[in-house]
Amino acid sequence: MSGAAWTTLAIVLGAIAMFASEKVRIDLVALIVLVLLVMLGLVTPTEALAGFSNEATITVAAMFALSVGIERSGALEPLGRLLSRIRQPWLLTLALMLAIAPMGAFVKNIALVATFLPLALRVCARTKTPPGRVLLPMAYAAQMGGVCTLIGTSSNLLADSLAQKHGLPPFGVFEFTRMGALLALVGIAYLMLVGRWLLPRHLPAEAANETELGKYVTELRVREGSPLIGQTIADAKLGETWGVYPLELLRGEQHLWSPRAQRLETGDVLLVRGDWDKIEDLRTRAQLDIDPENRYGPEHGRSRVLVEAMVRPAGPIEGRALGEIALAREFDAIVLGIRRRGEVLRNALKDVELVGGDVLLLLVDEKSIAAVRNDDRFVVLSERDDTRRTPRRAIAAIVIMAAVVVLSGLHALPIPVAALAGAVAMAIAGCYGSRDLYTGIDWKIIVLLAAILPLGSAIETSGLSQALVDNGMHLVGSHGPIAALLMVYLLTALLTELMGHNPSVVLMVGIAISVSHAVHADARPFIIAVAFAAATSFATPVGYPTNTMVYYAGGYRFTDFMKVGIPLIAVFCALSMILIPHFWPLQP
Repeated sequence: MSGAAWTTLAIVLGAIAMFASEKVRIDLVALIVLVLLVMLGLVTPTEALAGFSNEATITVAAMFALSVGIERSGALEPLGRLLSRIRQPWLLTLALMLAIAPMGAFVKNIALVATFLPLALRVCARTKTPPGRVLLPMAYAAQMGGVCTLIGTSSNLLADSLAQKHGLPPFGVFEFTRMGALLALVGIAYLMLVGRWLLPRHLPAEAANETELGKYVTELRVREGSPLIGQTIADAKLGETWGVYPLELLRGEQHLWSPRAQRLETGDVLLVRGDWDKIEDLRTRAQLDIDPENRYGPEHGRSRVLVEAMVRPAGPIEGRALGEIALAREFDAIVLGIRRRGEVLRNALKDVELVGGDVLLLLVDEKSIAAVRNDDRFVVLSERDDTRRTPRRAIAAIVIMAAVVVLSGLHALPIPVAALAGAVAMAIAGCYGSRDLYTGIDWKIIVLLAAILPLGSAIETSGLSQALVDNGMHLVGSHGPIAALLMVYLLTALLTELMGHNPSVVLMVGIAISVSHAVHADARPFIIAVAFAAATSFATPVGYPTNTMVYYAGGYRFTDFMKVGIPLIAVFCALSMILIPHFWPLQP
């Protein structure tokens, strides 16, 4: 290989390592790659910036806006109310998958899972069913639906855009539907007949009753007249008597990490952990104040509601300290406590750095609940029912979304133009506000798409693509196009689990086209293999954002995804080797 090819390979391996480690944000990784490619002369500045004007990037941003309109307008609420009547967990699982899979073809799957997650948790709590029996199939169904149309997931749009750059004709909006629908039906049948026996049957203690107020870390201030004044924490026996366990004593600016021998004084703040009802009982009987409420609470007399809100994985507040987020100003809300799966927090609440899956216990002004639920930084797990949205906006959102699909499907308008027109129409119809639009678009994905696209060009122009193809063809030997198609599918699936679906598409489209040329086959089936393998990430909780969301809420272990997901990937791969050549013949 040439020096440029070796350099590009080093950048690719470094990017894979950073994507897989999750220690650096995905958009920042893409920008680092972009800067290196320009500085090392692997792409020109014009090529480097071309991704920001690429059709796939623009279309994905517009589709995010359309999904925000569907979600904010309340168009999904009637279905949610219907599903909430189901009492049997297995029937709820089936109903959720049958509902979410078709909607996932047109609505952002993260929005779907966020919408139906609280509903599923409430039904699980009511029927005393472990959420792990329901949530993972729901997340998988959202992915299965997304692959059914060209606009269902960003990786499909990206594969189509890259294929057009190589001179291939564009794919139709519904060109993936026949194969995607068949795979979705088989996937749902697998999850109901086989996967359900592989799912966890017992709920981990720490994840029990997600919709109830579980174990939280909060701060209790000792007020004047408390019977605890003058006692040591050991003598007070808070754990034995109340089931509330002190973690740290905060006295002014001092942090006393071993507080058991300390005598409590007025104004001391105890960092404690326990079930919320037990914390409340201790607070009342021992004359303590919940310190965050005491410091930041709204005026007494207002109607306030307890809300459990999960920090959305890969959201904008991951890695930020709780004290940096102005929830009191934005929602008139107070963070009373925080819960993190598998870890006991020992910092003052304001100093806790948030990670995806953290559950915040908020005391919210009743008028602000709708705003909290509409905030894309959080997934509300439990709340008091809020006022419903107006039917007019929901109907408008559905009609506009249908118009976008029909116009683009009939080729009356190019997909980017139809999607942008739909986003504008939803704004005019009031389906969302300007703030909703800019907070609802996942800008990390937009930057990732725009910044990672030049890497595909560098892989080809440096000669790395041809070198990888030559080595891959040695493995395939003389087994023909089907063996080459299988290699492309499996390699894409592996890269997707390591680094996510969009980067794997960028890496694999050029390679897939080169492989098709090497075996004298049509390139379109190989692009299809890349698109389907990238959009169905089932084996790890980090391969797709919907997996990450249910991983925390359902109390899963990493191995649960492998047990259920790897056989499902194998089933999809085997079926794809039959269906792809049938719908897209290998010989041009």
